[in-house]
Amino acid sequence: MSSFIIEGGHRLSGTIEPQGAKNEALEVISAVLLTAQSVHISNVPEILDVKNLIALLSSMGVSVERKAKGDYVFCAAHVNEFYIRSADFVSRCAALRGSVMVVGPLLARFGQAYFPKPGGDKIGRRRVDTHMAGFMALGATCSYDSDRRAFSLSGGRNMKGTYMLLDEASVTGTANIIMAAVLSSGVTTIYNAACEPYVQQLCRMLVKMGAKIEGIGSNLLTITGVESLEGCCHTILPDMIEVGSFIGMAAITRSEITIRNVSWENLGIIPECFRRLGVKLEQRGDDIYIPAQESYEIESFMDGSIMTLADAPWPGLTPDLLSVMLVVATQCKGSVLIHQKMFESRLFFVDKLIDMGAQIILCDPHRAVVIGHDHKFPLKAGKMTSPDIRAGIAMLLAAMSANGVSEIDNIGQIDRGYEDIEGRLNALGAKIERKP
Repeated sequence: MSSFIIEGGHRLSGTIEPQGAKNEALEVISAVLLTAQSVHISNVPEILDVKNLIALLSSMGVSVERKAKGDYVFCAAHVNEFYIRSADFVSRCAALRGSVMVVGPLLARFGQAYFPKPGGDKIGRRRVDTHMAGFMALGATCSYDSDRRAFSLSGGRNMKGTYMLLDEASVTGTANIIMAAVLSSGVTTIYNAACEPYVQQLCRMLVKMGAKIEGIGSNLLTITGVESLEGCCHTILPDMIEVGSFIGMAAITRSEITIRNVSWENLGIIPECFRRLGVKLEQRGDDIYIPAQESYEIESFMDGSIMTLADAPWPGLTPDLLSVMLVVATQCKGSVLIHQKMFESRLFFVDKLIDMGAQIILCDPHRAVVIGHDHKFPLKAGKMTSPDIRAGIAMLLAAMSANGVSEIDNIGQIDRGYEDIEGRLNALGAKIERKP
């Protein structure tokens, strides 16, 4: 199990650029299964989760050509239909959270798909009910295969468009249902659809492929099914989670950093949430400039009550950045309530921050009150284990601000979401060493 050895206390400077968006990549790469023609995707983040999904598609018979770093051409003209019904395929899908996104395309184009309980972060319950309910509303039939420990879905040309009101605005659920619906006959209406930029990007790519989708960017989508889809070219957005992570990194290390090519219009409320923590940042074209600050003070609400940062469906704050904001708050001036509504195990990493000297009260699995040190009492170095991608990067930021040398184990979790993170941060002046 690899580890990071981090020498904290170094101020950073320079320019950094975010990778392509992980969550979008998992969706649009899965969408190549919907056509027999070539699909060219650029700005692909070469991170562990994406590499594993590409390897899964390759094992299915999808042709994969890596033209350059982050630049891929996929062709699913000769998918092995025997393999996608095999126990080996189901087993590999169960180990990869991103594999959930291949179910909709396989069901729509090949008429059958297995849906094992997917792997990924251990951050609490991650229901798949929205996916299943959407597929069945389209006319898919479902049974449980006890040998493969997976749901067996059958659909294909028997699936017909319908009206559905999703029980939650699930990003992956919405994306999966969209991909199943584009090849279903008739009109599908999805209300309470997720409208995150990643879903918008998937829809725009599908439209370029010949799909008919109305309402992109809203929570009401209308999809008119087509007979087949064509190839296209698509460029993945910058990863908003990396952008937010770098803003937090600059703040907690009191560093002057420029983040280039952030796709500002797709960041939503993220910059404003950091401003509420007292972090100064400026939009300069499509870049973000964060000046060095010796102190940053958390705002209070207008009535003087404690500031609350909570996740919410888009255009609310993404839950993936709450771990970073919590760590940033440990060195703010003032107090903040962090409310993680979606996942009940994502705040448990705060025990390690408390060991490092942070003042945090974990109220319950969803809420934590952070009392900032205002950089008067730096965090102490510690030994930690990364439980998931986002807690892992938050721990890395904490270690970079701490006095002394810290160690983070299980960094494979960080590698799942951040490409060459130690090399890119060391170029700014960090001291991070990877230990096998």
